[in-house]
Amino acid sequence: MFKKIIKGGHKKHSKSDSIDGSFHGYGLPGSGHPGSGSGSNSSVVVNYASRPGHNAKSSNPCPRTTLPPMFAVEPLPLFKDVAVSDRQNLFLRKLQICCFRLDFSNTLKLVREKEIKRQTLLELVDFIQSGSGKITERCQEEMIKMVAVNIFRCLPPASHENTGQEAKDPEDEEPYLEPSWPHLQIVYELLLRYIVSSDTDTKVAKKHIDHTFISKLIDLFGSEDPREREYLKMILHRIYGKFMVYRPLIRKAINNIFYRFIYETQRHSGIGELLEILGSIIHGFTLPMKEEHKLFLVRALIPLHKPKAVSVYHQQLSYCVVQFVEKDYKLADKVIRGLLKYWPMINCQKEVLFLGELEEVLEATQTAEFQRCIVPLFRQIARCLSSAHFQVSERALFLWNNEHIVGLVAHNRQVILPIIFEALERNIQHHWNETIHGLTANVLKMFLEMDAELFDECETRFEEKKAKARDVEEQREMIWEKLADAAAERGGDHMVTV
Repeated sequence: MFKKIIKGGHKKHSKSDSIDGSFHGYGLPGSGHPGSGSGSNSSVVVNYASRPGHNAKSSNPCPRTTLPPMFAVEPLPLFKDVAVSDRQNLFLRKLQICCFRLDFSNTLKLVREKEIKRQTLLELVDFIQSGSGKITERCQEEMIKMVAVNIFRCLPPASHENTGQEAKDPEDEEPYLEPSWPHLQIVYELLLRYIVSSDTDTKVAKKHIDHTFISKLIDLFGSEDPREREYLKMILHRIYGKFMVYRPLIRKAINNIFYRFIYETQRHSGIGELLEILGSIIHGFTLPMKEEHKLFLVRALIPLHKPKAVSVYHQQLSYCVVQFVEKDYKLADKVIRGLLKYWPMINCQKEVLFLGELEEVLEATQTAEFQRCIVPLFRQIARCLSSAHFQVSERALFLWNNEHIVGLVAHNRQVILPIIFEALERNIQHHWNETIHGLTANVLKMFLEMDAELFDECETRFEEKKAKARDVEEQREMIWEKLADAAAERGGDHMVTV
């Protein structure tokens, strides 16, 4: 029967040829048959040939016990019910069962097989977590193969890609939930327990958790299922902490995802989770900071403020940016100028987010860096102060509730007050919201107490500017009246008045 299956593996199967179209087997650990997986409808598909160095004929000189292949999901004895010497072979047999991927599109099909696989996966997790027996290198290799078989898959297209409709706001979209999550969750838990286990030898583990494995793992952050991304975040963070040799690879892969998101697709489900990992990584940076890390801030993190979907991941992004400034205060000028570069022009909710982040950055900013960007910064703040959207104006006025920022402003009031005085006065005279009137009055009072003389100078200039504007307006009206009179004299009855 096995020869017939292998022989027919390269031809198209009819429905009658396969055991069940919803039941697929993948490369079975210990089976010793590293064939090619060509048909998704065949009952057994062995796909390890695509992973060089992990087939049955490994360079490992140790003798290997060849287990017979399995063609069905059947329950196996519990670990506690077999002798200690037999547990490693039983571990491999259980891995074989877990290599069968079952179709979850129909919840009524293969219910028994799904439950057997789920229970088997739980047993494997318990076995790893309990530390009842240190698993051999071969078992570790086969376990990572089983994990790869289950988690590495083609992710379904996003809803807008599938239907051809215009992409919606990511905040308004319902996330796609992976139907096979009852199994996937336990596979991820097994991988996590293996990585964090004190029994796991890093030198052995990195033979199987290699560059290819990590790259594919990072690609899975594109999954729309938030439960899967949460597990991926925990696992990748643990890998980064335990396998120091992979740290540059992980940072570079995340970097590339950000570049592709910013400059090409502007759609990726896992930006927030990747930023959470980076927040922890940045927290561990040592001083003096490497030039590579500074370039990452300028080329990746700051441009991440540009996409429309920034509100989805802004909290994590803001944390990363502030971490950089707290680590090296000299970066404050670059960060503030970067925020000003990508400052939203018509999106008020985005402006409120930027003002919140700006306050956190200014809290970590020293006087010298503050003075470098003071003019463009307060020109933008002045525009926010006079915004017709009361939330933007209110959030800008709240900056004066921060003692550190008030201290910076007080030391540089000679430059700042002339820039923002007009916006504050116009708020008092013309803004429609009463709350804005009260907050503006408090800020003006603060400046008056800081430096009454400077306040009077700014007020005088403002009144002079208003008077000049009135004169210009009067002259303009006079010119239009003269033009109208001249046109009336020449055109007579043919003149059309509006």
